[in-house]
Amino acid sequence: YGAEAFFEETLNSLYGAALEEAATEAGVEIVDDKMDFDLVSISKEDGADFKVTLTVVPEIEIGEYKGLKEERLKVKVLKAEVDAEINAMAERNARMVEVTDRAAEDGDTTVIDFEGFVDDVAFDGGKGEAYTLTLGSGQFIPGFEEQIVGHNIGEEFDVNVTFPEEYHSDDLKGKPAVFKVKLHEIKKRELPEIDDEFAKDVSEFDTLADLKADIKKKLKEQKKNQSEAELDAAIVEELLKITEVEIPQAMIDQKINAMMGEFEQRLAGS
Repeated sequence: YGAEAFFEETLNSLYGAALEEAATEAGVEIVDDKMDFDLVSISKEDGADFKVTLTVVPEIEIGEYKGLKEERLKVKVLKAEVDAEINAMAERNARMVEVTDRAAEDGDTTVIDFEGFVDDVAFDGGKGEAYTLTLGSGQFIPGFEEQIVGHNIGEEFDVNVTFPEEYHSDDLKGKPAVFKVKLHEIKKRELPEIDDEFAKDVSEFDTLADLKADIKKKLKEQKKNQSEAELDAAIVEELLKITEVEIPQAMIDQKINAMMGEFEQRLAGS
């Protein structure tokens, strides 16, 4: 078995702490654990003497930084920005209501039956029942949705279109078609009235004025944080111009590996 085996085991157990102590004493920060290890001597009487060559965080030489100037952006929240937030909240709380007193308009959500024909022959995939279609959404081929506009509930009518040349089905590319359509329902999005009741429904505030004040406060805080971050970034950018430092490859590799790890986590979570 031999004494060398005991020396090796002992060295493996203790050199990490010795290395950390030496780095602290030398005032350096180790970048990674890749190193060149050279054992000078080891004995029961004298202990171990070894040399290690490794990568440390480089020293940074900063030039004359006094007098550098960067302007902090003034934070101001406009009334239009608050109104935009209120309108967005109203959009999120909109409801669908049935329309019975007018014809279909662009933007309405309709329920239709349809069946398509080319040369008076029905084609595969061209039929649907109780299909929900929002006019103007571009779900159907060009010209289809526009021809539903102006029709009323219960009407049956033809929609004449031509399939695009780049259509995915070779049998239908560039061909004229007729769809037999029946309109069953028309619905529209109805926004809530923006008043005190709206504020109570969407927030913890009793009045619209209090809700707007809170939104303004939060927007101001967001802009303030953004302004501080931009100021910090601008200062760092100026400091980099007067800074000399040689970045070791190990630090670059570490950063790349960290970015790849974050990217893999985002892919795994998506």
